[in-house]
Amino acid sequence: MNIIRYPEKSEWNKLVERPHLDVSQLNETVAAVLADVKKRGDDAVKGYELKFDHVDLPSIVVTDEEMQEAETKVSQELKEAIQMAHDNILAFHESQRFRGKKVETRAGVTCWQKSVAIEKVGLYIPGGTAPLFSTVLMLATPAKIAGCKDIVLCTPPNREGKVNPAILVAARIAGVNKIFKAGGVQAIGAMAYGTESVPKVYKIFGPGNQYVMAAKQQVSLHDVAIDMPAGPSEVCVIADETANIEFIAADLLSQAEHGIDSQVFLITTSEQVILDVQAEVNRQLELLPRKEIAAKALENSRLVLVHDRKEAIELSNAYAPEHLIIQTADYEKLAEKVINAGSVFLGEYACESAGDYASGTNHTLPTHGYATAYSGVNLDSYCRKVTFQHLTAEGIQNIGKAVELMAAAEQLDAHKNAMTVRINSLK
Repeated sequence: MNIIRYPEKSEWNKLVERPHLDVSQLNETVAAVLADVKKRGDDAVKGYELKFDHVDLPSIVVTDEEMQEAETKVSQELKEAIQMAHDNILAFHESQRFRGKKVETRAGVTCWQKSVAIEKVGLYIPGGTAPLFSTVLMLATPAKIAGCKDIVLCTPPNREGKVNPAILVAARIAGVNKIFKAGGVQAIGAMAYGTESVPKVYKIFGPGNQYVMAAKQQVSLHDVAIDMPAGPSEVCVIADETANIEFIAADLLSQAEHGIDSQVFLITTSEQVILDVQAEVNRQLELLPRKEIAAKALENSRLVLVHDRKEAIELSNAYAPEHLIIQTADYEKLAEKVINAGSVFLGEYACESAGDYASGTNHTLPTHGYATAYSGVNLDSYCRKVTFQHLTAEGIQNIGKAVELMAAAEQLDAHKNAMTVRINSLK
């Protein structure tokens, strides 16, 4: 892990940079696959499943029989854990319901908003090295609360053509309507354009590798909305001399094991914390089944020594982490100064894993510095706000002249006339 001591502010821009990838060739590959899926539909999806996931699928639809079979393959204990996590996610996202009110901006002029669910949403759930059934809960639960009519899920099958059973159980609990065996770029294309089997959706959600992210960004230009731009996963920990070293090391490694392009970032006011964390990370790393992946991610990671807590929080805000853990004696005071972060974990017991699975907050979050402008997935992600207004004759008298003057100043005579004819009708 890279240790940086007392960096000057002039160095911060370089310090908070994420690893860069040359995506020029990747984008060409993604564009070709998307075009093929758009043209050939299910046949293209099946072809790419054979090519990339090494499975020959007679159909990409998950059947009722497969759903029932999945129920027998997931332990009761895990089902109960999934149900508990779902209930917590449900409770937290239910609290986000929009309650609009009518506002009389002038006498006779009433304006209001109504929250309307996006009718068709697509959820992408990675399979790969770690099938993320927890992400099913994070994405489908708020979609169900919002009232989305079609909740479509795509996830890659294994080489026997089966979807991970925990993914199917989570989908059933969270209320997914339709499930398809499709991964990678072909899944994004299927949901963006629609195929014989997969409905076209209006917005796509979910994490994925660099190919999936590139596909989401490409289809978002013309065809479908997406939840957010995103890159590899990351965590930033702010710690002082009171922090629990074992906990910090565990938190850093829990993020590092996501993938070789993940990044972990420690900011501390204590030289001893850096030394102790480095030693503890090395000790815990040797015990991990995914230690090769985590070790590679640690090469992109940084341990940064700063002068004081003020500098620590300023550097964190400059980094704008996906996950921010604050393990300091005054974590509540520091929390008030957080400006840029996806999700924040306070105190020594609030590990990132709690938010990843079962505390109730959403784990689909902006990465790669996008937390400066984007929120994580929440109930509003699945809704649109439609505005309404009602004007009476009194309202026309109160704002009509201003509308005429402004329209005339912009040389939009038809706009002016639309108000003028109403004013004249009152004379």
